[in-house]
Amino acid sequence: MLYYLFRYLEQFGIPGSHLWSYISFRAILTLVLSLIISAWFGEYFIKWMKRHNASEAQRDASIDPYGVEKKGVPTMGGIIIIVSTVIPCLLLGRLRNIYMLLMLGTILVLGTLGFADDYIKMKKSKDGMRPIFKLAGQALLGLIVGLTLWLSPDAVIQENKTAMQQNHEVVVHNSQKVKSTDTTIPFVKNNNLSYSGMMSFMGKYKTAAGWILFVLVTTFIVMAVSNGANLNDGMDGMCAGNSAIIMLALGVFAYVSSHISMASYLNIMYIPGTEELVIFSLAFVGALVGFLWYNSYPAQVFMGDTGSLAIGGVIGVMAVILHKELLIPLLCFIFLMESISVLLQTKVAKMGNKKGLKWRVFKRAPLHDTFRVKPGQLASDVKVFLNWPKGCWLESKITTRFWIVTIIMCAVAIGTLKIR
Repeated sequence: MLYYLFRYLEQFGIPGSHLWSYISFRAILTLVLSLIISAWFGEYFIKWMKRHNASEAQRDASIDPYGVEKKGVPTMGGIIIIVSTVIPCLLLGRLRNIYMLLMLGTILVLGTLGFADDYIKMKKSKDGMRPIFKLAGQALLGLIVGLTLWLSPDAVIQENKTAMQQNHEVVVHNSQKVKSTDTTIPFVKNNNLSYSGMMSFMGKYKTAAGWILFVLVTTFIVMAVSNGANLNDGMDGMCAGNSAIIMLALGVFAYVSSHISMASYLNIMYIPGTEELVIFSLAFVGALVGFLWYNSYPAQVFMGDTGSLAIGGVIGVMAVILHKELLIPLLCFIFLMESISVLLQTKVAKMGNKKGLKWRVFKRAPLHDTFRVKPGQLASDVKVFLNWPKGCWLESKITTRFWIVTIIMCAVAIGTLKIR
């Protein structure tokens, strides 16, 4: 809203109004505003939730040795993150931009889905919403995002190609904007993966088949990353910190993809309009960092599914828009490991049950829980294949070390811009 106001005032020569045309100015302003809103609104939200006894059920002491300390902590803190992201975007973003609309829609839809789950946990059943309903909501959003990117005339790229200038090979971009199912292959130079190319056996229908495959992949990514973030949300500050790092990395990708000179220099796709994703990503980072003021150990508020489902969906959708979905295993390495740990634990446990044995891959799952199991806490008849670490780590140490791993993996992901 303010963006359009000041761009209008620029016509009359109002001093300073031209600053709103610079993405760097709006991005920094967005970051500061989201931080302020998150810190200010968070305090009032926590007090309101405490007055209404809207707290998470006490955690199982056999799983969380610090659970007793967290009795009566309010949940649904994801509302703080959502409000602190949406308001700066509405004020400082270009609301006619298709990518901004997709990101706002994603955070609101999945935030609402998570809110419903948290509400059911507090008021009706501690198990929350049936998993099938959450998966259906995530799948529906993924389909909508994929179809929008397929059908919208604004979701286009300008393909990069090489040309000779003064006996030197340089990268230039076609002036024509095209719809594309290409995605970046990490560490490979001049080689994008085309979904349509993968469906070449369909003959004249390969383009449509490629887009259908793209929509299905988008749906899978939204579901996978959203649930990965949900699994990672088990310790104070864990999911919020990891997600802030990931979104900052995606903001870097958004900036270079929206800048034609940088895109040419780095030999990557030029995606017009993705500069608004810089605005959204910094608003999200500011909201998450502000939320950490209250969510760091010992937490004064939990984000709940309201926050974690929205966080994962936002990361997944942004990666797809930037044609960087193959970088998700690097960017979301921690989320991936959390998901794999649960799948392995469940599969091996079922295999053991069939033989009358108690088999476990890790001491506990998701992965972060295995680091806080006290000696002697596991039953003597349980067989653990990876019995490490031997002791129980402090929760703050586990969180910080997971952040460090995310920083390293995101740095590697950003490094793929040049390491090819």
